[in-house]
This record gives sequence, C-alpha cells and structure tokens, in this order.
Amino acid sequence: MAVSDPAQLPATFVDAFNAKDLAAIDRLFEPEAVRVLTPGTVVTGDGRRQATSSFLALGVPIEITVRHTYVYDDTALIIGDFVIDGTKPDGERVHIEGTATDVARRGSDGLWRYIIDNPPGVEVGGA
Repeated sequence: MAVSDPAQLPATFVDAFNAKDLAAIDRLFEPEAVRVLTPGTVVTGDGRRQATSSFLALGVPIEITVRHTYVYDDTALIIGDFVIDGTKPDGERVHIEGTATDVARRGSDGLWRYIIDNPPGVEVGGA
C-alpha cells in the first residue's frame, strides 16, 4: 500500500477501510499524524487509531471522491467528499458524509502519508 502520488492516498485509504484493515490504514499516516474529530478536537497516536477503529466497527463501507489535490514540494492538500452509507450488522442505518480537507507529506522514502486527517473539513464551528 505504498503511495507515490498524493492524489492516490484517498483511493488507497478506501481500499484499506473497506477491507477493515486498521494496520494498512495506519501505514498511510505518519506516526504522529493528527485527526480532527470535530472542529477544535484533535487526536494523535493511539487516539487517532481508536477513532479510525470506531468507524471501521460500523461495518459500513466508505466512498471518497477527490475534488482537488494541490501539491507544493513535499506537502499536499487533498480535498474530497466522503460518504459512509449503509446498514450496520445490527440493522441500524448509518449515513455520514462530509468534505474532508487533509494534508499529506512526502517522506524521505518518496512515499506520501497523511499528516492531518480532517474529515469535518469545511464544517463551520469549533475553535
């Protein structure tokens, strides 16, 4: 799951998410990458992994449509629409959607990894 083009990070994330492969998802992030849970609420490390795990536990697939990828040197801004829509194993309907604004960085190995995962993206509010 090595990503040499930042525009491919979302598709690679989708593949790992829909396979429910937390380890593969984690490899798409730098170790101290941050995730915005809600505007103003940020987690990193185990907190980030736990937040991802809770979404995987829904048992509902994700779709991401990339709007834009802007790259400058070793940094990229990725803007994409996501939808998690379906029925959980217990029969409960799930519908979560938004426009994420994520930041990725190219490592010394030439591979791109997320450094900021911001699913609420353009949501108004917070700090």
